[in-house]
Order: sequence, then structure tokens, then C-alpha cells
Amino acid sequence: MASSSPPSSSGPDYAIEISGLSKTYAPSNRQPAKQALKDVSLKIPRGSFFALLGPNGAGKSTLINILAGLVVKSSGDVKIWDHDIEQEMRKARRAIGIVPQELNIDPFFTPFEMLELQAGMYGVAKVDRRTAEVLDAVGLTDKKNAYTRSLSGGMRRRLLVGKAMVHQPPVLVLDEPSAGVDVDLRRQLWAHVQDMNAEGTTVLLTTHYLEEAEAMCDTIAIINHGRLIACEPTPDLLSRLDTKEMTITIEQSLDVLPDGLNAFNGVLKGDNRLAFRYPPSQVSAGQILNAVYGAGLTIADVSTEEAELEDIFVKLTREPEATAPI
Repeated sequence: MASSSPPSSSGPDYAIEISGLSKTYAPSNRQPAKQALKDVSLKIPRGSFFALLGPNGAGKSTLINILAGLVVKSSGDVKIWDHDIEQEMRKARRAIGIVPQELNIDPFFTPFEMLELQAGMYGVAKVDRRTAEVLDAVGLTDKKNAYTRSLSGGMRRRLLVGKAMVHQPPVLVLDEPSAGVDVDLRRQLWAHVQDMNAEGTTVLLTTHYLEEAEAMCDTIAIINHGRLIACEPTPDLLSRLDTKEMTITIEQSLDVLPDGLNAFNGVLKGDNRLAFRYPPSQVSAGQILNAVYGAGLTIADVSTEEAELEDIFVKLTREPEATAPI
């Protein structure tokens, strides 16, 4: 098997193309058949940092396992780096590196041996292997000769990330990669992944740390009940919840909210703090500030808070399946 070349700026327009993908698990142990994915269509542009979010049981793991070749789809088409996962299975799998949720590591190998073996399985020539670099990237250089059974859970998860990197795939899938990893090592891991993305690697991330997706991903898709209910650039998705909060601290003490501020849904918090929750598409911050000044109040401090991804996620995934937006 030929070795994989490093990611570059050239390649197909879409790193992953999914069209009409469905998966139904057969009934077992008196459990009825379950449709895990329902007509999912998704295109992930080459070079993007893409997030796939959803509550537990939404279908994320099924989709990733289909990409990995671990689950057979029921219907639909899937391409990785322009290679059909069934008709061009070897090329498709060579183009992707997957970090699974499960800690599937042989306890009798050292991290160095495991990465070398993984690289060999992908046909990477010894002269082209970057084992030491990968170990450093995932913070395991000092543990490279220790048996993996002696590693902590967080170290084992980092080793899985290293395994996915050894053949330098143009597409990297991270399925909850930072679960159980401490803060410092999480930052180190994300710094390396962001560097890889900047060099051309397409990254597909699933995570329960929504702040990670909001901070790093340029596009976010949300799946719920097996259906894709949202797929938009991160700023566009955040703008869906047309809500902003402003808190104004005044120098006076109040017992009641002045009448002129009721029109802006003002709430008095304590005796000198005013809170406003308003739709920025209809009301500007300047209008509220002018109203406060018009009430004869002196402003000491102003703070605002934008809608967060968590708010959008909760709103979309709580909507009934039949009315969820696409």
C-alpha cells in the first residue's frame, strides 16, 4: 500500500460528501429495529474545521462509524476525499484518520511501538514516519517506552489521537477527543490540531464541550433523532437566537423601574442594576442607553452578553422532531 502524502491545498472541493444516508439497525434481544440515521445529506468543504453536534443517541457515532468502515450503511452515498467508501474502500480509508470514543489500545505495546505499527499498516515507509513528532504533539514523549497499560485514561485518549495522525490523512475525525484530558494537555492538543488545519487538514469534530466548537469551528452541523436539523457557518448559527442581554449599573438607588424602561423589557436587579433582554434585529443598544439617560439616570457601567452556542443547541434539540428546522 502506498504511503499517504501530507495534506495540501489541492484536492476535491469537499473532503466528505454524504447524500441520503440512512442506517437502520436490525432488531435484536427483543428490541425493535431502530433507525439511527434518516436521509442525512452533508458536504464538508476541504480545509474546514467542522463540528458535528447532537445529544446522546442522536446518530453522531453511527455516522462516524460508517465513515470508519465499522458500520454498513442501509442506503445513501458517502465519499471521503472523492472516494466512495464501498467502491474505493482502500483509498477512502487511507484518506481519513479517526479518533474513536472507545479506548481500544493493546496494553502490551508501548506508545512508540503502537504508532510505528499503525504507520506500517498504512504503508508509511520508515523514512517518512513522524512518530517522534506525533508523540510530542500529543504530550507522550516521556511515556514513549512505557507499556500502554500503565497510562492514565487521558494519556490513552491522547495516544488514540496520535494513531489517527501517523499516516498524515487529509481528513481527521475527532470523536470526543478531549474527554478525560486535563486543561493544559487539551490546549496543547487543540493547538496542534489547529496547526494541522491551517496546513490544509480537514477536521471533523464531535464534542460535548460546546465552547470548543464555538471557538474553533468555522461550520457547525447539529443532528437530532437521526436527522440533520442545522448546518451553517458558526456566526450564522449563533445569530439564529435573536437575543442579547445588557446589564447597566447606575449610580442612583432605585425601588422601582422607571416607566420609560418597561418598553425594553427592563428588570431591576438589586437597587442599582438594570437588566435588559432584547432582540438586536429590532432594538439597538443605543436606544436602551438613551432611554436610561432620558429617565434621568447616571450610568456607571455597561456589560453585554451575546447568545452562545449552548443556547442555540438547547433550542434546536428540544424542538419536536417534526418541526425541527433543516
